[in-house]
Amino acid sequence: MDKKLLDILVCPVTKGPLIYDKVNQELLCKGSRLAYPIRDSIPVMLPEEARRLTLEEVEQLK
Repeated sequence: MDKKLLDILVCPVTKGPLIYDKVNQELLCKGSRLAYPIRDSIPVMLPEEARRLTLEEVEQLK
């Protein structure tokens, strides 16, 4: 994930910062509790494409 791209991307729901999950290839938002997938190196920033984070996953975020 390009650092410059990550710096300008925000959650479309909360407009909050995103955390890059390299292992699962997702961008995570603690505020909305959503994980946006990265497909073919392209972040899919659509709430309907995101998966809900579990409470445990949210608590593990920095």
